[in-house]
Amino acid sequence: MTDFSMTTDAEGVATITWDVAGKSMNVLSLEGWDELDTLLTQALADEAVKGIIITSGKDTFAAGMDLNIIARMKASAGENPAQGLMDGLMEKHGILRKIERAGMDAKTLKGGKPIAAVLPGTALGIGLEIPLACHRIFAADNPKAKIGLPEIMVGIFPGMGGTTRLVRKMGAMAASPFLLEGKTVDPQKAKRGGLIDEVSADPMADAHAWVLSAKDADLVKPWDAKGYKMPGGAPYHPAGFMTFVGASAMVNGQTKGVYPAAKALLSAVYEGALVPFDTALKIEARWFTNVLLNPSSEAMIRSLFINKEALEKGAVRPADVADQSVKKVGVLGAGMMGAGIALVSAQAGMDVVLLDRDQAAADKGKAYSAAYMDKGIKRKKATPEKKEALLARIEATTDYAALADCDLIIEAVFEDPKIKAEVTAQVEAVIGEDCIFATNTSTLPITGLAKASTRPEQFIGIHFFSPVEKMLLVEIIKGKQTGDRAVAKALDYVRQIRKTPIVVNDARFFYANRCIIPYLNEGMRMVAEGVSPALVENAALQLGMPLGPLQLVDETSIELGAKIARATKAAMGDAYGDEAVDEVIFWMEGQGRLGRKAGAGFYDYDDTGKRQGLSLAVKEQYAPAEEQPTLMEVQHRMMFAQVLEAVRALEEGVLMDIREGDVGAILGWGFAPWSGGPLSWLDMIGAPYAAERCDQLEAAYGSRFACPPLLREMAEKNQSFYRRFGGAAQAA
Repeated sequence: MTDFSMTTDAEGVATITWDVAGKSMNVLSLEGWDELDTLLTQALADEAVKGIIITSGKDTFAAGMDLNIIARMKASAGENPAQGLMDGLMEKHGILRKIERAGMDAKTLKGGKPIAAVLPGTALGIGLEIPLACHRIFAADNPKAKIGLPEIMVGIFPGMGGTTRLVRKMGAMAASPFLLEGKTVDPQKAKRGGLIDEVSADPMADAHAWVLSAKDADLVKPWDAKGYKMPGGAPYHPAGFMTFVGASAMVNGQTKGVYPAAKALLSAVYEGALVPFDTALKIEARWFTNVLLNPSSEAMIRSLFINKEALEKGAVRPADVADQSVKKVGVLGAGMMGAGIALVSAQAGMDVVLLDRDQAAADKGKAYSAAYMDKGIKRKKATPEKKEALLARIEATTDYAALADCDLIIEAVFEDPKIKAEVTAQVEAVIGEDCIFATNTSTLPITGLAKASTRPEQFIGIHFFSPVEKMLLVEIIKGKQTGDRAVAKALDYVRQIRKTPIVVNDARFFYANRCIIPYLNEGMRMVAEGVSPALVENAALQLGMPLGPLQLVDETSIELGAKIARATKAAMGDAYGDEAVDEVIFWMEGQGRLGRKAGAGFYDYDDTGKRQGLSLAVKEQYAPAEEQPTLMEVQHRMMFAQVLEAVRALEEGVLMDIREGDVGAILGWGFAPWSGGPLSWLDMIGAPYAAERCDQLEAAYGSRFACPPLLREMAEKNQSFYRRFGGAAQAA
């Protein structure tokens, strides 16, 4: 099987078609590179070939590069991986440069063969870097297509010439949203933005005509022409200087210095802009090698690309269970969570019964979807027809009989075991015997809730994160009696709504909440101890956490925190150890500082709910000590509070797959994405150091930092999580 094939027509136009067998979208492999190079060499050497078109045999062009090949390139580099990677990259640059120069004379820039790229649909990553080397890019007028360079989203940057070419084509300022933010756009916007040249109803015909009519001057890239000047100005130009000063500030402001790819990209752009094009490609390759060898980028690629994709494709799905795709879902409770679940289900094409105690509440829940679609219409991302079709799929009701033909029920009522038990009994009285019942609880053990069911093997937890339509993760929880068909049903449902699932075993707080609550608690403990709230919050942000623990408490509500604290203390009795945290929570509750929704929490808020800064009232109650801890001490307390719970979850069998531990942490609560997740971070710092640091933190702050036996054993054997528990997870 070959990824690329070539045909030549009677007019001398050679068409190189990219069509990877067995994949819905093309991805570029090392073998594919070799095939493309061979066909290019043949076409350029064949006198009968007047020009070349590079296109796809699919309805998309390409999804990017197979990131698994990075591991192969490193492995094949022997004792000097940096040199091996650099050599491999420069070899690929040579292939793209061959496209760009197309056989033209190096001095006269004449005699080359025109090469056009035709994009029938989406072109991402290397799927745009190859076209950028071509002389003209034609895209089909396909509004669903996405064009861009999203590599920064998985911890790398466009390293096959895309960075250098885009900046020289558009200028650093215009290119920055595509390079630094990973922005993707449809073909029309791509043309307006300067990424591509033409949008056509028949791009193959237009490309064919262009190839036959192109002149020598049409083939010379601006940066190869004499007198080229970079759009917007090079770094030593006054305008260019201001661009790079601003870009540097923006990158450091957004990344807090913890994402190596963004800084490396900016360095490649700045340094590359000072030298000739071919030297700039070497600089880009050098910085790309630097990023690929950085453990942060390796971990991000593994978690956010390879492992995430594996989980979405059913890596942990029971293999012997037939397809369990959901046709009709019943959602119990039309509050914000239930309304969000109804919305994403209807968006996936399912029929939805949205049930609440009274019709007004049910209608309000359905109105959430209407308002969401109205926003989409305003932004031109939806149409009135799509809104009407979506709302037609949602039935708002108070009648349990409407649930009779549902094949999945998702209960999202108030977090009270008695209420949930009553609802379970009422539902099971009307649903079919094959229907799966899921509860959306975020804290209550599934096994206990399943006692209200007459068929516990069909009872499961499906824990959504709020807001449902925005959050990417769904946590699926198996009770002690939950069967494989229920697990498969939940996983197939999550696949339908296009979110990423993790499957965990039942325990209080499951996986995500058992890790995030200690993060919140540690922040509040430090405030009570006299650590400056500003130090706590900024230390968290400089770790790459999306929100500091105090702001996150405000967002989730102190009232909820107080409720969870009381319930947990009642359940754990003498084993409960968070009295120091409770002191802060209950004081805040008593002061009416219940978080953002109340207009007061650890932060003060204006009438619109906008944060005004950390509260002076909290600072007066818990006065900062004269001597403050170091930044690293504060950061380690917050990091270890989370990662040790992840280790304990793995140790106890709550977490069954380390891939789920890392992917779930990043997508569920935003755990420092640069680290690849809590278990990847422990691999980064090494088990021996992690165990030693646990001992130091335990001696200083208490038993919550005690080193778990699993981590202690791994430290003694100098093991890593991905070597010990890798298997399928050892993908990168």
